[in-house]
Amino acid sequence: MARTEATFKIGGDLTVNRLGFGAMRIVGKGVWGEPSDASEAKRVLRRAVELGVNFIDTADSYGPEVSERLIGEALSPFAKGLVIATKAGLTRQGPDKWAPVGRPEYLTQQVEMSLRRLKTDVIDLWQLHRIDPKTPVEESLGAIAKLQKEGKIRHVGLSEVKPAEIDRARKIVDIVSVQNLYNVGDRSHEDVVQHCEKHNIAFIPWFPVAAGKLARPGGKLDEVSKRHGATVSQLSIAWLLHRSPVMLPIPGTSSAAHLEENLKAADISLSDAEMKEIETAAAQ
Repeated sequence: MARTEATFKIGGDLTVNRLGFGAMRIVGKGVWGEPSDASEAKRVLRRAVELGVNFIDTADSYGPEVSERLIGEALSPFAKGLVIATKAGLTRQGPDKWAPVGRPEYLTQQVEMSLRRLKTDVIDLWQLHRIDPKTPVEESLGAIAKLQKEGKIRHVGLSEVKPAEIDRARKIVDIVSVQNLYNVGDRSHEDVVQHCEKHNIAFIPWFPVAAGKLARPGGKLDEVSKRHGATVSQLSIAWLLHRSPVMLPIPGTSSAAHLEENLKAADISLSDAEMKEIETAAAQ
C-alpha cells in the first residue's frame, strides 16, 4: 500500500493534520457577499475543528472580508494548535471577479485588516494570493517580510506560481507553502509539486476534487471508489493525500454533512496499483 503521513509541519514548526478545510464556500454565491445562513457557516467551522481539522485556509477576498470575519466570530480565540492561513493580493469587483493588486501599502493594509477580522495578534500563514504583474514581487514581499519581523505574520506562502517564481520569492522571504490548482484531472502543476517536495514546502491544492467527465457515474474513478465504499469526491481527496507527503488538501463546503463526508477520505488506503489505475483513467 502507498504510505501516507497523517501530519505535516508547515515551516518546520506548525504541525497540522494534512486534510484541512478551505473556507471559500462559506460565503455567498460567486464567492461574494454573505452566506445564506451565517449560523450554519459558523457551525461548519466549529464542526471541522471538533472533527480534528487544525488547518483552515481563507482569504481576505472571500466575500470579500466575510470568510475571515466568520472564522474570527466562530473560532477566536483560536485553540492551541489550530492554524489559520489567509491570503491577500486579489481584489474583488463583483461575483466571480478578481484582479491582482500587490502594492506594498495595499498588502500591509490588508494584513492589518485580516488580523482585526480574525481577532488574532499573528497570522500563522499569510499567502500572496497572486503575483501582481504591475508590481515587482520584491516590493510586494518586502512589505510582508517587514510585517513578519514585527511578529504579525509567522510564515509566508504563495499561490498560483511556478518553480522559478518560488525561487525568486525565496530570495526575499522564506516560502513555506504554495497553493495552486491541482487535482487528479488537472496536473499541470506537477513540476511545482516536485519542487515543493524537494524543498519540503507545503503544497496546498485548490479545487482538489475531480470534476466533469472524470467524475461521471460509471467511470473508472466511480468504479474504484465503489470498491472502497466511497464517493468519487472522497477518492479524489484520498489520491491527493497519497500523491505526496507535502500535499495538504483543503476541500471546502458550506454543509456540515458534506464536511464529514470529505474528512472520511483520510481513512481510505490506496495501493500503488490503484494509484496508477486512477492516474491512467484521468489521463484518458
